[in-house]
Amino acid sequence: MKFIVSSTALLSHLQAISRVINSKNTMPILDNFLFNLRGNKLTMTASDQETTMTTEIDVIEADGEGMFAVSAKILLDPLKELPDQPLTFEINDSNLEIFLYFQNGKYNFIGVNGDEYPRKSELGEGAVSLTLSASALLNGINRTLFATADDELRPIMNGIFIDIHPEEACFVASDSHKLVRYKNVTVKAGIDAAFILPKKPANLLKNILPKEQGDVTVSFDNRNARFTLSNFELNCRLIEGRYPNYASVIPQNNPNRLIIDRSSFTNALRRVSVFSSQSSNLVKLQLSNNLVVVSAQDIDYSTSAEESITCSYDGDDMNIGFKSTFLVEVLNNIASQEVSIELSDPSRAGLILPMENQPDEDLLMLLMPMMLNDF
Repeated sequence: MKFIVSSTALLSHLQAISRVINSKNTMPILDNFLFNLRGNKLTMTASDQETTMTTEIDVIEADGEGMFAVSAKILLDPLKELPDQPLTFEINDSNLEIFLYFQNGKYNFIGVNGDEYPRKSELGEGAVSLTLSASALLNGINRTLFATADDELRPIMNGIFIDIHPEEACFVASDSHKLVRYKNVTVKAGIDAAFILPKKPANLLKNILPKEQGDVTVSFDNRNARFTLSNFELNCRLIEGRYPNYASVIPQNNPNRLIIDRSSFTNALRRVSVFSSQSSNLVKLQLSNNLVVVSAQDIDYSTSAEESITCSYDGDDMNIGFKSTFLVEVLNNIASQEVSIELSDPSRAGLILPMENQPDEDLLMLLMPMMLNDF
């Protein structure tokens, strides 16, 4: 078997799928890429058993066809250092010895029998399919991924809950301290369905979706999902279980409303939080007429800080505490110049909303407060 392929095209596709490969695998074969040559199409696969990613490129020239696996490390590391040029692969079909010829030299290594490579999971007969734009899927993942949990006891919280309705798609993530709900009304699926996308495939999609222009086809049953893009296909095991009723934890009656410049608020929080207790990262917000005072202290080290920021505040005077790292993280994931913070009382969750949503989008973030031992 022999084929010639562009080094740049090969490297960019292999780098994209290489993120699937774990640093430590239970099966040695999973340290490899699977190559499958059929006609002038070269299909490459990477897998960790639960997530499988496949991509396809056209070869310049091909002689014969077949399947073999090759070590990801042996192939990727030298390819990164090669300038753009044609690469010639020659594979001995009997012993899978591989010669890779390039402009100024050659590499020689042994492949692995491709038949040993695990097959991707197929979807069941009751699978549901929908099509949405790459940008809608990317925005949904980007807005929510940071709020997913790392909870071994409640694995359903470790992914993004994608709640599909006939006229919109809703992306939800929560780690029980913060919650993000992102709605996109451009997704008109015409069905009611839902699944929980694990963090790893969500991160893989986050890396490849920015280069996509067209639509993405999502097919899923109650165990697996398949995302079909123009140059990639991602198959993954879903998180099984019932996601909590997220709508029930969003407070409806919030009479106290603060409107503030997002970057000024974020910068003040970063500065003041340096003086907070390292164990709690607690910052206090003192809200009064058109002024918010951000303060923090660390009793153990006798340090404290306080900053005042002008704002628009309509409501009762209030002192409320938040974990500064969570609050900054939430603010960093909002694009709007100004944010609105809606509160009911110091013991209930606060809603943080962009003053200007993107067209066809609705973003809501919720953050639980911390108990104040008043400074």
